[in-house]
Amino acid sequence: MASDAYLALMGRAPKRIPHWEHLSNPDFEQLMTGIDPWEHPRIARQKLLEQVKIDFGCGVPASDEPIPRPEDSQKGAVPDAEGRLRVRWGAGTTTHWDWGADFKTIEQVIAYEPLEHLDLREAQVVENRDYSVSDEAFYAEYAKHYPSDGPAKGEVVQGLGFYNTLFMWPLLTFGWELFLELAGGHPEPLKRLLADFAVINRKVFRTFARLPVNMVVCHDDICMASGPVCSPAWLREHIY
Repeated sequence: MASDAYLALMGRAPKRIPHWEHLSNPDFEQLMTGIDPWEHPRIARQKLLEQVKIDFGCGVPASDEPIPRPEDSQKGAVPDAEGRLRVRWGAGTTTHWDWGADFKTIEQVIAYEPLEHLDLREAQVVENRDYSVSDEAFYAEYAKHYPSDGPAKGEVVQGLGFYNTLFMWPLLTFGWELFLELAGGHPEPLKRLLADFAVINRKVFRTFARLPVNMVVCHDDICMASGPVCSPAWLREHIY
């Protein structure tokens, strides 16, 4: 029998709207279940999913081995090794935005050639992979995690994720300030850079089309709480 999540993603209008949740709140889990999720992560999550109907996005840990609590998790704001403050956040602690640290000027951004820097295994771009390899080699890296080729079997959700949308590539590569300067003041270099980043993503999605999955989750920071970072007209021209 098809799950509500599968029916919704396939446009088949389930009677009940499914719930997707990224859950990172141990205090909530303990409040709901009465079980310490640090001491019993698997049992706590299983109990929570009996109480709260979450269809996907909220996995169950494979082991019930205790997991370490975040260092200084009850002390409020504490300095990290570089003296920058961090606080408790979900199951961990906050970090700092260091994306784009290698770029200092807009001239460096404009001169960058993404297709000459395809081995990104050491880069700070979240999806730090080697994109210089052939399509077959790139596919093989993903395919080894799946039992078979071809489309997903059965009416169940089988998915995977990729963080770097076209919007995220220049943001992660250059950092917020230089990305926004590029986006707002240098339309021609922007178009060239986005066209090159799109080459990388086409390689990724050619691989995904061959895997036994029926859902791909792509992440971006295209909006803040107050609205889109760039104007709808800009997004239509350069992203969509």
